[in-house]
Amino acid sequence: MEFVENGVVAPKGFKANGIHAGIRSNKSKIDLALITSDVKASAAAVYTSNLVKGAPIYVTKNNLADGYAQAMICNSGNANTCNKNGIEIASETCKILAKSLNINENDIIVASTGVIGLPLSIEPFKAHMDEIVSGLGNTKMHSDLACQGIMTTDTRKKEVAVKFTLDNKECYIGAITKGSGMIHPNMATMLCFITTDVSISPKMLEKALKESVNDSFNMLSVDGDTSTNDTCSIMANGLAGNKTIAKENDDYYTFLEALKLVNITLAKEMAKDGEGATKLIIAEVKNAKTVNDAKLVAKSVICSSLLKSAMFGADANWGRVLCAIGYSKADVDVLKVDMAFASKKGYLKVCENGYGIPFSEELAKEILLEDEITIKINLNDGKGEASAFGCDLTYDYVKINGDYRS
Repeated sequence: MEFVENGVVAPKGFKANGIHAGIRSNKSKIDLALITSDVKASAAAVYTSNLVKGAPIYVTKNNLADGYAQAMICNSGNANTCNKNGIEIASETCKILAKSLNINENDIIVASTGVIGLPLSIEPFKAHMDEIVSGLGNTKMHSDLACQGIMTTDTRKKEVAVKFTLDNKECYIGAITKGSGMIHPNMATMLCFITTDVSISPKMLEKALKESVNDSFNMLSVDGDTSTNDTCSIMANGLAGNKTIAKENDDYYTFLEALKLVNITLAKEMAKDGEGATKLIIAEVKNAKTVNDAKLVAKSVICSSLLKSAMFGADANWGRVLCAIGYSKADVDVLKVDMAFASKKGYLKVCENGYGIPFSEELAKEILLEDEITIKINLNDGKGEASAFGCDLTYDYVKINGDYRS
């Protein structure tokens, strides 16, 4: 398994594009992204747990009821959420795209991201759909353009692709994602569009997607706010030519491993690019009573505003970690907890059996000044393991969100 170029168009039979369609006032911003498959594909998606949901989610859920799709379209700059005609706009977008691509309007995944509550006009879609379709291609540039089209407060593109082998066939998974703030998925403002040329049934694809999301995007938090438009979707067009995965066999687990690698890589990129963030924080938990206990502890730690603030200040205030473990609702014996901080600058144990131990404050500062920090937590009480991904909390987070609409 290895990382390769070309992002979301790395798998066979996929094309992408991104253009400025006039949804955002800034003409230098690409605000419409499109990904297509040459053939109809197995498809699945997971969505936000927020009771307030963007209109595109309802349309996409309906379109994916049969487990198939052939295109993904997304606009940025407007979330199409809390609009009376939102479902109408999302449905009409599918109709316009279907006509331009000559496919069924129900074979489309539609998404939006941006400001909540602003009216969204259908006119930019009508005026520019043929343009975005005519520019579709399968180069790295095309993946980059689509990636730019889904970004809001992101400061960098987030795209990845991996190559692996199934049934002696060369297979690929590619993906683009957006997400910087309003990130606390059960499923974040995150959107993720995944493509693969693996042949897999819709049922097994949905199973793999849900499992991979539980270990990646659902272990990610920037600010504790779960968005209204979170969607992670995948299309699998089968053009790699492998024997169709229809049950949990070795090929399924190889595919799942590759999908987890893609999604965990993107989750780390989102955490690293958290609004105002200067550091990626990874909470790595091992030897918990259960995997669920490990997940509860890991996510509680990276969600702690006190801990996030301490990481910003490079302050080895390990007590804040132990405090977060204590209120995580995990089954933990706090008198068994060992803890250490680690980065490129080294490894430093700071707590043993629930109590502090002497350590070098100078070395701690060096370790915590790095831009990627791992908090290593050993619960010494079982075999459960999990990692969660977050970032520090800085002054700039408030600045960014204090004038987000301007």
